[in-house]
Amino acid sequence: MAIVIYQKPTCTTCRQVYTLLKESGVDFDAVDYYVDPIPEVKLRELLTKMSITPRGLLRTKEAIYKTLKLAERDLSDDEIVGLMVKHPDLIQRPIVEKGARAILARPPERVTEIL
Repeated sequence: MAIVIYQKPTCTTCRQVYTLLKESGVDFDAVDYYVDPIPEVKLRELLTKMSITPRGLLRTKEAIYKTLKLAERDLSDDEIVGLMVKHPDLIQRPIVEKGARAILARPPERVTEIL
């Protein structure tokens, strides 16, 4: 069963998870979602697999989060997903998917839960 890591290659945590996957010897695909954006349908699927709300996947320390004043707004899940698709910086990373499961690999060692 294929493993996919959704990442930003310059992200330290993403690089650590990528290295852990390489060292484990498993086959996996790496998706840089800044180059190959996660479609809305796929993002919703990943959220379901992770059993996490869109707000739970938001990166709150990013400039775009502050610019859009997301902490002050009462947004629906649909609105948050739409903003994540439009602004990938709002998505926590890395996300590792394997079959019917996906995890937010923070801290990086969490990736062992899905191997």
